[in-house]
Formats: sequence, structure tokens, C-alpha cells
Amino acid sequence: MNFIWDKVTEWLKGLLVDGIVSNLTGLFDSINTQVADAATTVGASPQAWNSSIFGMIRNLSDNVMVPIAGIILTFVMCLELIQMLIDRNNMHDFDTFLFFKWIFKTFAAVLIVTNTWNIVMGVFDVAQHVVNQAAGVIIADTAMDVSALMGDIEARLMDMEIGPLFGLWFQSSLIGIIAWALSICIFIIVYGRMIEIFMVTSVAPIPMATMVNREWGQMGQNYLRSLFALGFQAFLIMVCVGIYAVLVQDISVEDDVSTALWTCIGYTVLLCFTLFKSSSVAKSIFNAHG
Repeated sequence: MNFIWDKVTEWLKGLLVDGIVSNLTGLFDSINTQVADAATTVGASPQAWNSSIFGMIRNLSDNVMVPIAGIILTFVMCLELIQMLIDRNNMHDFDTFLFFKWIFKTFAAVLIVTNTWNIVMGVFDVAQHVVNQAAGVIIADTAMDVSALMGDIEARLMDMEIGPLFGLWFQSSLIGIIAWALSICIFIIVYGRMIEIFMVTSVAPIPMATMVNREWGQMGQNYLRSLFALGFQAFLIMVCVGIYAVLVQDISVEDDVSTALWTCIGYTVLLCFTLFKSSSVAKSIFNAHG
């Protein structure tokens, strides 16, 4: 009976070990791909990320939004002229210099609206330059390979009992599902930011048309703050990935397989959370709301 039980136990252990090794093989490949892609994507300008979308958004901005911005600009500048006149004792006392001031402000407003696309892209070019300069400093190897970290993992697993092996198999299966979900979260956060950039830049002429007005100008100023926050969010994402890369290197000191797996997942969850928070942090830095 002992001989039969030993054979059954050996067969079960082999089955569980094969299942665990299979689960661990390529377990974090999707996460590694998304993290590496995040570091590359945030360093790309909107045009470099997808030139087709860039061209479509620019056509929409130039052909749809600029005419609407022109109408808004006309209204705003007429309101500006009326305010200039009635501010001086209900038009009983005003200087002819006010008209020159109004003409200059109108010229500046038209110049801003007609060059809105260049201004917006200039913000992202500056942010991209900062990110590219930081990339060589804060980014290290972000790849996680549990089987490589644990060394001769198969021989170590064969020395374990049936109960711990079954628990480890269940954990590795669960962690595989969690890793897949986390890779999707990273993809959504990084690519969602790029989509947000295109959405924000598509309507740029409208808030920029209000820049020179004393009352309506807050719209344009808040838009610029949001634009800088969105651009420099890429730098914060690079910092998050850099911190994650440093933490990943510490996993190699773990001796327990289960602890190493959950440590990897914990660091990835932390990365997802910080990537998600990078948007609100960037907005708070530039005092941008919305």
C-alpha cells in the first residue's frame, strides 16, 4: 500500500509541478510588454504616436473648430470694446488710446487663434523633450521573470508536499488572471491618455479665442493649465515606471515562491494606482481643474 501511495503522490506532485511551471512560464509577459510600451508611448509626440489620427484631429481643428472660434472671438472682442467704453464713466470720459488698445488686443487674439495648433503642439514638444531627457536617467530594466528569479524552481517544487503544491498551483492560476487584468489596466491608462490628448487638442481654438478677455480669459488660462498638466503627466508616468523598475529588482532576494509572486503582483498594482493618480497629481501641480 505504501508503494502505491508513493506512486500516486509522485504522480500528483509531478502533475502539480508541471501545472505551476506552466503557469509561471510567461506569467508576466503581458505586464512586461505593457510597462515597456508605456515608457515608449509617453515619450512620443501626438504626431509620432499615430500620424493618421494626428492628421484627422488637425483637419477637424482647422476646418471645424477654427470657424467656431472666430465667431466666439468676434463676440468676445465686441464685448471687450463695450466694456472698455462703459468703464470710463458711461462713455462720458474715454481716450482714443482705448481704440488702439482694443485693436492691439484683437490682433493678439487673432494671432493666438490662427496659431493655436502650433502653440498646443509646442507644449507637447517641450514635455516630450523633458521626458526624453529623463528616460535615460530614471528608467531601468522593468521586466519580471519569476522562473529566472527563483532559479531551479522545478527541483525546489518537487521537494514540497502535496498540500503546499496545490495551494501554490491555485495561487499561480489566480495570479495569472490578475496579471492579465493589470496589463489591461496599464494599457487603458497609457493609451487613454493619448486619446485624451487628441480630444483636448481638437477643441483648442475655442478656449484660446477667449484668452485676451478679462472675464472670459479664465477659460483659456484653465485650458492652458490642463494642457501643461496633460503634457507633463508623461514625466510623472516615467517616474512611476522608474520606481517600479527599482522595486522589481528587489524581488530577486525572495526565497519563497508564493511571496515572490504576490510581491510582483503587489508592485504591479502599485504601478497601476500611481499611473492612475498621475493625472490628478499633474493637474494639482499646475492648478488645473476639470
